[in-house]
Amino acid sequence: MQLRYNTLVVVADGRKALFLRNEGDGVHPNLVVEHAEDRINPADRDQKTDAPGSTANSVGSARSSMQEVDFHQQEEDRFAADVGAMLKERALANEFESLIIAAPPHTLGELRKHYHVEVANRLAGEVPKNLTGHPIPEIEKALSAA
Repeated sequence: MQLRYNTLVVVADGRKALFLRNEGDGVHPNLVVEHAEDRINPADRDQKTDAPGSTANSVGSARSSMQEVDFHQQEEDRFAADVGAMLKERALANEFESLIIAAPPHTLGELRKHYHVEVANRLAGEVPKNLTGHPIPEIEKALSAA
């Protein structure tokens, strides 16, 4: 993938987002951190206090469990929506012309739901991969190889 000069690169997962700017060119990218977002999101089991509820079925002896809410996943989806809102604000303020997003497939799918038309128009590429735990040089290599 070609990383043009001044391209905004967002590397995100469900709890962390790095906003990087390419200060290099397409051949030699040089990603510099502009902004980082990080949220504390404990595991689902640490956010719950009770077991899932159940209801008794009046006919027969069958019991039915209610669908259990995954609070951890819910918070990750909310974080993706917030990143989408940040991208919308920045696009409407003309803070970037070109955008590349790298995120795990689920997070990328959730982000897509929140792309404003101005964000979508500036989107140069998506990489369905989790790169948030990687150092910047590895992110540069992974994006160049994508």
